[in-house]
Amino acid sequence: MKYKILNKTKGIYIAQNGHLAETFFQRFLGLMLREAIAKDEALIFRDVNSIHMFFMRFPIDVVYLDGDNKVLKIKHSLKPWRMSSCIRAKATIELPGRKAQETATEIGDTLEFIE
Repeated sequence: MKYKILNKTKGIYIAQNGHLAETFFQRFLGLMLREAIAKDEALIFRDVNSIHMFFMRFPIDVVYLDGDNKVLKIKHSLKPWRMSSCIRAKATIELPGRKAQETATEIGDTLEFIE
């Protein structure tokens, strides 16, 4: 399923092509082994509060959300071969590196997923 991701607090779209990782294989593979992520792309994981960057080739921004889609934590430009988590998170969004900063997304902002 595809989504546009809107930062409702700022009135800015942070991604035009958000893809929900629904199957076990999509969730396992994520962005691994890809050369890059497109500027307006995002990968959305529901019920995920941690990610790993094993076998990744580029840094990404990771946005952790609570059950109301409020931003709990942002990991900026997480490099390959690292891990990150947010225990209270109910969803995780992977974005191109520096995308959160470019869109002024901050802790406390509320995001909306638009089909």
